[in-house]
Amino acid sequence: MPAGEVPAELAGQWAGVLRHASIPFVSYPYEWTFGMLKDAALLQLALLQAALERDLILKDSSPYNVQFRGARPTFIDVGSFEALRQGEPWIGYRQFCMLYLYPLMLRAFRDVPFQPWLRGSLDGITPIELRNLLRARDLRRRGVLTHVVLHARLEAKHADRSRDVKRELKQVGFRKELIQANVNKLHKLVSRLSWEPDAKAVWVTYGEDNSYTDDESRQKAEFVAAAASTRRWPRVWDLGCNDGRFSDIASRHADQVVAVDGDEGVVEMLYRRLREDGRTDILPLTVNLTDPSPDRGWRGRERRTLEARGTPDLVLCLALIHHVAITGNVPIPAFLDWLRSLDAAVVIELPLPGDVMVRRLLSAKREGLHTDYTREHFEESLRARFSVERTEELAGGTRVLYFAQPSR
Repeated sequence: MPAGEVPAELAGQWAGVLRHASIPFVSYPYEWTFGMLKDAALLQLALLQAALERDLILKDSSPYNVQFRGARPTFIDVGSFEALRQGEPWIGYRQFCMLYLYPLMLRAFRDVPFQPWLRGSLDGITPIELRNLLRARDLRRRGVLTHVVLHARLEAKHADRSRDVKRELKQVGFRKELIQANVNKLHKLVSRLSWEPDAKAVWVTYGEDNSYTDDESRQKAEFVAAAASTRRWPRVWDLGCNDGRFSDIASRHADQVVAVDGDEGVVEMLYRRLREDGRTDILPLTVNLTDPSPDRGWRGRERRTLEARGTPDLVLCLALIHHVAITGNVPIPAFLDWLRSLDAAVVIELPLPGDVMVRRLLSAKREGLHTDYTREHFEESLRARFSVERTEELAGGTRVLYFAQPSR
């Protein structure tokens, strides 16, 4: 880049400016599935292995340095590379453990979701915290003694002491080969970690086991395809994406689809399929829409809400609103207000009170609640905020589809 094009903010000495393709949509580790975090960890380790061969090292080991183009992890922090200093350790090791290894172990060994933990602590899980979470039999698992137990013991032992660890390591002749050996072992360890979603969970099998007839499924797919084909959409959000079948339909008419679901199991299965197919146009994320990712970090500006990262042009809300309104206790007008604030076209499905899933959700509630969950109330609220272009009732008579544009 010519010197005249260097931004004024880059004051002082500089050697060059790197211009790279932008990431279509920013995501965070607490929105990723197990497989996404694992693939990001393996990418980080592979880059570190390659850097060490060239006497370079990554000073940071944070998953926030990785973003996803669809199902492809992409490293974005080129500034993390620096020259390897002889006799110094890999200072990113602790960070790698806390933000990559320990969350993966927590899910793989205890089947405990790591997303709430990472959302609650941007620094991740400490060695002492993970040690306290593991069972006695977990301590015999590969890598736990070295990377968790001994790490926690050393951290507790030296927590209140002031030591010049770098100088001590230089004095004992610490070598690059020791870092390489540790990184190679970590790569093997992470590669072996695995987690399988519960095959008996409702939403993992929902795509095959649901209340739709074949005709209704076909009718619904045709409605979504017709709405999506009305124009080319720069960005589509598929909220409550489940197995991603409607994300696939929308992707034929979109530059990018962000597929969101609150169930990590279904998003994990979707991610695996997208990764196997080499897809970069659909980004799967685990987000609970009634408790979505908040603004985090310094002044709430380092990690942003979904809509602060880029609003959609088309939103799919299929088989979703009854979960938001009944399970999540969000009034229908409030949910539609949020949709309207996105200033996007919407394809929304309303399961009527007689639908088997709605009846199941209502059966768990006290009688008399959600009396406003009616077609009349929904349509009145929708038309107050959107211009409805098309309405279609599915063949079974218990679900209605709407394609609407924001009112001007």
